Amino acid sequence: MARAEIRWTGRGEFVGTDSTKHSVVMSTQDEENATGMKPSELLLVGLGGCTGVDVVSILRKRRQELTGLRIEVTGEQDPDPPWTYRKIHLEYTLRGKGLSEPAVERAIKLSEEKYCSISTTISGVAEVTTSFRIVEDEA
Repeated sequence: MARAEIRWTGRGEFVGTDSTKHSVVMSTQDEENATGMKPSELLLVGLGGCTGVDVVSILRKRRQELTGLRIEVTGEQDPDPPWTYRKIHLEYTLRGKGLSEPAVERAIKLSEEKYCSISTTISGVAEVTTSFRIVEDEA
């Protein structure tokens, strides 16, 4: 079972710790509390990390020579509380040698539809779209 603990450290700051004892600082973004990540954007970070793990793993299993991966995640929220995300876009920039476009496309699709728990959880609420580009490593 997944587990996390969140502790209030004062003012608008919190520390979240996962089941493996790794922590992240979260805070409101006012003048006295801008030390941590915005909790709502932590969802975007979690989505990017979740799919990143999948894409790297799938491409390695397919013997693709991936040397770098950057995922930019953007989200559009409702203008009023609770500021629900309605559109989320992930843009993958993959670096490697001879990366196959169909293999990359398949890895992203498998992550989005089958392996990434965050993606499958939010897909009924937010429209999640993806794009990618491949940067060839120089010989």
